[in-house]
Amino acid sequence: MSATGLSPGDLRTAGEHYLERIGRADEFGAVDLVLGLLGEGVPAESLLLELIAPAQRRVGELWAANRWSVAREHGATAVSERAVAAITARIRPEPTLGRVTVACTDGEYHALPTRLLAEVLRLRGWRVDFLGASVPGPHLITHLHQTGPDAVALGCALPTRLPRAHATLTACQAVGVPVLAGGSGFGADGRSARLLGADGWAPTADAAADVLAGGLPDFPAPPHAPAHLADEEYTHLTRRRGELLTGAMSALAGAYPPMAAYSAHQLDSTAEDLGHILDFLAAALYVDDAAVFTGFITWTGGVLRARGVPARAIEVGLRIFHDELRDFPRARRMLVQGIEAAHDPGADLEI
Repeated sequence: MSATGLSPGDLRTAGEHYLERIGRADEFGAVDLVLGLLGEGVPAESLLLELIAPAQRRVGELWAANRWSVAREHGATAVSERAVAAITARIRPEPTLGRVTVACTDGEYHALPTRLLAEVLRLRGWRVDFLGASVPGPHLITHLHQTGPDAVALGCALPTRLPRAHATLTACQAVGVPVLAGGSGFGADGRSARLLGADGWAPTADAAADVLAGGLPDFPAPPHAPAHLADEEYTHLTRRRGELLTGAMSALAGAYPPMAAYSAHQLDSTAEDLGHILDFLAAALYVDDAAVFTGFITWTGGVLRARGVPARAIEVGLRIFHDELRDFPRARRMLVQGIEAAHDPGADLEI
């Protein structure tokens, strides 16, 4: 039993009630629940990181398992944003430390994890400028010139945003502001943050606050640009994205007979999935990390199987890209690993 009278089990039970309420888009119910716990003495940081954050992870899992619709997922996230605002409106500590700018990478719209980081830093005594989702690099730099923060905390949830994150963190460092990277886009162990030259990395909001409190560590200085980019596979793949997507849709129609019966909506979804495959392949090429690509293929396979789409559909698409990208040896190696990741273990595999 803690000093608040609530055991960890009690908070888990409260989290289940919270999930039920955000699943019904019950704003008042969710806000009443978190404010009630705050009134009982549960620390605001615990509510943010041990109740709201786990509930949001569960929301993502329920969408991936096809148990919640996109609309229900978005409704739940909107309610959680309201709950975060309600908690932080009650707790307003005076800044006693330095100033931190917190922002999402340009193109990154998953803002709630970064918002949780901003609020944890405020609770720990930092003065925080939270700039929200998808902050264009030039505008972020202008803000740094105007405010002179001690550090930038840069959030990136999807590896597909890493090239823009790289440009942003390089620009921040060029004006003398160190960058603390965070978010799953940088890898579960922060490997992409190190590769791209971030001054520090943290896996969670409370870990990020600890890192900032101790001063940003310096990663070993990377080269100006990762050496593997000299082969220009990333550049050429991104330039040919539209052409490759159009060709793959045409080839897939012949290679995957069930596609002949697809509705317009299913065809649009297929094109979207193929586009995501190319985007994650490009991201994997940028950081030269096949796990970025195979991790996405494995995750996508689970999402599609939950919606009745067999693994073979993904495998066929990957083989089409593999055959098309004859002059891209790194991409072809990653596509082979993607085919292996997507392959049904019960069937023969030929590449």
